[in-house]
Parts: sequence; structure tokens; C-alpha cells
Amino acid sequence: MKHFIVTILVSIFAFTASFAQDGSLVIHNPIIQGYHPDPSICRVGDDYYIVNSSFQYFPGVPIYHSKDLVNWELIGNVLDRESQIPLERANSYGGIFATTIRYHEGLYYMITTNVTKGGNFFVTAKDPSGPWSEPVYLKQGGIDPSFLFEDGKCYMVSNPAGIQLCEIDPVTGKQLTESKLLWKGTGGRYPEGPHIYKKDGWYYLLISEGGTEMGHSLTVARSRDIWGPYESNPVNPILTQFRTVAENNQIQGTGHGDFVQAPDGSWWVVFLGFRRFGGDFHHLGRETFLAPVTWSAGWPVINDGAPIEAVMKTPASWTAKAPVKKAWRDEFDSPLGPNWIYIQNPEMIRYKMHKGRLNLTGTTPLEDNDHPTFVGVRQESPGIIAETKVRLETSSGEAGIVAYQNPEGFAALAVEGSKAILRLKLKSVQTILGTVSVPRGKDVVLRIVSEDGNRYRFEVNGKEIGEFETSLLSSEVCGGFTGVVLGLYAVDGIANFEYFDYKEN
Repeated sequence: MKHFIVTILVSIFAFTASFAQDGSLVIHNPIIQGYHPDPSICRVGDDYYIVNSSFQYFPGVPIYHSKDLVNWELIGNVLDRESQIPLERANSYGGIFATTIRYHEGLYYMITTNVTKGGNFFVTAKDPSGPWSEPVYLKQGGIDPSFLFEDGKCYMVSNPAGIQLCEIDPVTGKQLTESKLLWKGTGGRYPEGPHIYKKDGWYYLLISEGGTEMGHSLTVARSRDIWGPYESNPVNPILTQFRTVAENNQIQGTGHGDFVQAPDGSWWVVFLGFRRFGGDFHHLGRETFLAPVTWSAGWPVINDGAPIEAVMKTPASWTAKAPVKKAWRDEFDSPLGPNWIYIQNPEMIRYKMHKGRLNLTGTTPLEDNDHPTFVGVRQESPGIIAETKVRLETSSGEAGIVAYQNPEGFAALAVEGSKAILRLKLKSVQTILGTVSVPRGKDVVLRIVSEDGNRYRFEVNGKEIGEFETSLLSSEVCGGFTGVVLGLYAVDGIANFEYFDYKEN
């Protein structure tokens, strides 16, 4: 099949894993690149699964599978029906917040919050690739809910005014006990992202503090009783880059983690972080990282207390695949794969496959944030080439390719009549960065290039039309909780796209 052709390019600079000369496993962080925040992980046998928050995008909650903790494959999206994930006018501060995935007695549970509509809920599935059930809504508020199953009981923890615990019915969602405050953290702002684990007779409560920015961190407390009282780890935080020894690292904002134990008994943590480009800016979003966990005096220690690095030698008793970089091409001869996402719930009548082309019927402008005709993929590497060939079939309207952070910040290269125009939208200001003539009603090749993660360059039929620093599309400038998505879009008119080609430099 032509659809989703994958070319594997072996490279020692890839982001998965490789080996030191002594056979130790080497992690190349992040393990899941691009906008993949708030990771949660579970292991079932020899299989690991990670889910991530998805905010305003549909389908929601990507789910990844791995056998070795470092090489991850997207196997679907948990929330793939509008009945599961209503996203009316959701933006990059709304929609689906942090998720948790757990497995219990033959069922996978994914619990999360739709802050735009509905609050906390969970869905279940017998197969992690789906289908997943309709939502079961929950009473206890807050965000970042998580489950712990123990002795026939299901406990839920979330953060309505501190970290609170209750028992629920895992079938109906009915709350069976009153909510009880467990911990308010160590004093950092926004105590959130709670998970509870049971180990050696202790209940460990892992949370994030400091806000999901430079001062982000992980802290932990423990108790002999799940209901508390909880004592704080005397050496909190157990993970943060917000300290002198790590202040010059590209990787910052580490926090919001989830522990997992491997079959050999070793412990690991997945967590979010971001990489800075062009100074203190990040445009790729919050990404998923991995580090080893050891235990000392009954407390977890992450990466032996050392900062998180892009390349880390770790103890492990298993092997992993050789490192790879990917290049893929979609020729639109079959339904779009799970890597493609829409802004809010799409009106599918506006997206059609016809004679090996993707036909888009345009709606409102992207800045209106009202079900625009847009479909895209996460930018998963700082260095990329994204290319498409488009034909505008109508005398009015526009269609093209876009580097989209959110409605407040994007750069769109569009065909409009006999011109191709590059526009940069930042907040209420729109700037035209370049204009070039193109043949009306003919195919036009549009390309976005970022060679090193510091600048974007836009091209029309192989010639540059404009460029700018990636920092202009960063979260620091545009706001929001997501990262750049490379998309195809149409406004008002009708357009046909022949292919979409994506390569990592």
C-alpha cells in the first residue's frame, strides 16, 4: 500500500536507544518526541503502554506500545468518537488534560479530565488498541485523576484543593466514600498529577509541583495506610532540572511522572519535559522522557539524583532495537492513520478521499477556532521537512500547509488564486512574510523546513518564500499546553492534496 509508507533510516543520533560498549542500555531522550505531554504508563506481561493528554485535538489520547521502554509505536487513540470527547470550541488550554492508564482483571482503564465539557471520567477496553467504552463520569473533581486497584477496591486520587482520595465503583463510577485530603505537597504551586503505588507495605504518593514550566518537579510522600497520614520525602524534589547543576541543559520543565516496574524487578519513570531552542523557548511542546529509578532508605531515587540528559547510560537487563529515524509519506489512497489529528470534532463531510487525493472543503479561518478544516500530524523532531502538493479547485478561498501552535500562533503557507502567500499569525497581529505568483488552478508544491530546530523556512515549488525563528511559535510566545502540529487546511474554498511527505533531518 502507498498509504503511510515508512522508511527506516538507521542513525546513531536517533531518539530511541543504543548500546554502550559494555552492553549497557543507553536512552536517547525524549523517548516520544514532540507534543506528547503528561505521560502515564502501565505494563501487562512484557508489554508496556503509554498514554498522553491531547487537549483540543481529535481523536484524543494517543496510546503507544513498547516491548523495551525505549522504542514506541503508536497503536491508536483511546477517544475516537465524538460521544467520548466533545470538544466544542476547545483550545490549547482546554479539552483533554492529563491521563492515567491502568490494567486490572482483564480490563484496561484510562481515566482523564475533559475540562471543556464533562469533567473527570474513565473508559475501559479489553484490547488497548480499542475499541474503548463510552465515558463513565466521576463525582470527585480536580484534574489529573488516577486509579489504584487493591484487594477488590478501586481508589481514585485527583487534586480538588490538594491531593484527595476516595473509593469508587469501577463499573458505575459511583463514589463510595467521602473525599479525603491526603497531601498538599511541599509548598510548590499547582500540586497535581497524583499517582499512588504500593511497595513493601508502603503507599507512595507521587505528584508534580511548580507548574508545567521551568520550575516543574516531582515530589513524593508515603504512608502505611492509603488514607494517610503521609510523610514527605526529606530530600524532595526527587526530579527537577530547576537547579544550578542543570540550568544550562537544553532539557527543562521535567515533572508529571508515572512509575513502572519491569519484569526483571527494576523500576523506571516516564515524565514530561521540554527542549529549549533559540534561548528559553520551546515550540515542540512537552515531550515524554524516561529515567531509571532506584530505592534508598525506602524512598525512590530518579537517575541516581543526576540531571536528565539527552543521552543517558542506564542499568537494564534487556536489549533493544537499533536506533532509527523515520521518514514517511501518505499518498491518500486509504483512510488516514492514527497519527493524523483534527482541531476539535471534525465535520467529516469536509474530508474526503478521491482518486488518490485528500479533498478538503474549507470552513472558517484557523484563528476563529471553530471546527476549522484542518488535519495534521505532530512535529516530532526539531529538524524536519514537511511537504505537500495542493491544487485549489475554486476561484475563491485558500488552502495550504501550516505550522500550527494554537489559534494565537501559527504560520500558514497558502495558495490563493494566482498567488502563494506566507502569513504569520501571533495573537491579534497578522504579518505577511512573503508572496509569490503560482499558476491558477494548478498543482503547487509547498514545503516547511526546519534544519536544526531554531528556524522555520517555507518554500513554494522549491524556492524560499520566507523564514523566521521557531521561538515565535513557542509556548512562551503563543501560550497553551500543546506543541507545533504540521497540518493541511482549507478556508472557504475546495482543495485537493496529492500527498503529505514527512522527513526528520
